Amino acid sequence: MAKIKTTFFCQNCGAQSPKWLGKCPACGEWNTYVEEVIQKEESGKGSWKTPTSGTKKASVPKKIQEVNYEEQPRYVTGDAELDRVLGGGIVPGSLVLIGGEPGIGKSTLMLQIALILKNKKILYVSGEESEAQIKMRADRMSAKNPECYVLSETNTQQIFQQIEALKPDLLIIDSIQTLTSQYVESAAGSVSQVRECTAELMKFAKETGSPVFLIGHITKDGSIAGPKVLEHMVDTVLQFEGDRHMSYRILRTSKNRFGSTRELGIYEMRVEGLRPVANPSEILLTQREEVLNGVAIGAMMEGNRPLLIEIQSLVSPATYGTPQRSSTGHDAKRLNMLLAVLEKRGGMRLGQQDVFLNVAGGLRVDDPALDLAVCASLISSYEDTPVSEQICFAAEVGLGGEIRAVHRIENRIAEAEKLGFKKIIVSKYAVKGLDLDKYKIEVMPVSKLEEVYQKIF
Repeated sequence: MAKIKTTFFCQNCGAQSPKWLGKCPACGEWNTYVEEVIQKEESGKGSWKTPTSGTKKASVPKKIQEVNYEEQPRYVTGDAELDRVLGGGIVPGSLVLIGGEPGIGKSTLMLQIALILKNKKILYVSGEESEAQIKMRADRMSAKNPECYVLSETNTQQIFQQIEALKPDLLIIDSIQTLTSQYVESAAGSVSQVRECTAELMKFAKETGSPVFLIGHITKDGSIAGPKVLEHMVDTVLQFEGDRHMSYRILRTSKNRFGSTRELGIYEMRVEGLRPVANPSEILLTQREEVLNGVAIGAMMEGNRPLLIEIQSLVSPATYGTPQRSSTGHDAKRLNMLLAVLEKRGGMRLGQQDVFLNVAGGLRVDDPALDLAVCASLISSYEDTPVSEQICFAAEVGLGGEIRAVHRIENRIAEAEKLGFKKIIVSKYAVKGLDLDKYKIEVMPVSKLEEVYQKIF
């Protein structure tokens, strides 16, 4: 038996040190180093079909033209939102990590996928719930899959024994922080355990071609718990977001080796599970009985999907001396920049005004095309004059007060027309070469903030 080896790992970023450190030199956090066993024994190392006899042919370099490649069809789950975020479906042999706050619906989403994916054998492994608890949740869902198997286990060696017997087409692990490997002597959820278990699952996925979904916990700052190398090892990282007290959930991707990282999926949480929202623009626009000031509609893009969202603002005199600047769902630094542009180029006295900005629906947005909608909302609240609910905006605002063009303007115009808007204000540089007569909606090109003020008030 080999000598037991220990080392110190940072529980925040996964950095390694031969001795204990008070402050991590990698991430700067204090008191995060803990001692862990990194090697138990050499014999039998590896739990997924490690060859014990025979020889293995060494790899040799090949010309890229000589590499044989056959494109494998993706697994279409039947969930349009998940398929879009993944880039068109589940890639065989891929390793996907999904993270989110407790109670947000990660386990519900994965179990729902296991139940609606037809003609595939699914193994759902849970280290947090019993088989009876999983069955209780499955009974609430309308979908039924006779080839969906459940297993309550945390030991990876036991899990792989069941995998070899069952040979599933898709493996779901809930969650990676609960798994333990007998080859690492440390607690479940530690850096060593998470890294070792993920490596074993990655080897299984690549050698068998069976996709694996890992559910991961997150830390208090919203990042996925465990070493940062976990996100580097997997092929795709999904973030499941939303307010637990609201019914809508948002699925984003921060890493995707097989598709775009700009796609967005929206779900509605119901008693029977998560319902994909086919037309999110309708739910993101508040149904108001009267026209209110401080509200403007902006056209943004998330991947290939155009969305119309509602920007709400409140501008009022500062009561306590120092003006407040609060932004929910929008970059606070960009808000400060737009306020400076309105004061310098638009002549608005905002230095002694409290400014509160909110993106309706709980979205976090960063599309520069919403700049003009934000400015229109701020002007509307400052002047106490509402913007017509028949107008929407799609343009970037520069530091000189100029209205700049944004990409894919045709998609934004078409989405606004589909939702019944009468007018859309865009940059005159964005519509060069476009046939504006083909649209039923009135496209209003502008080049300066002064022109926008004249058109909306």
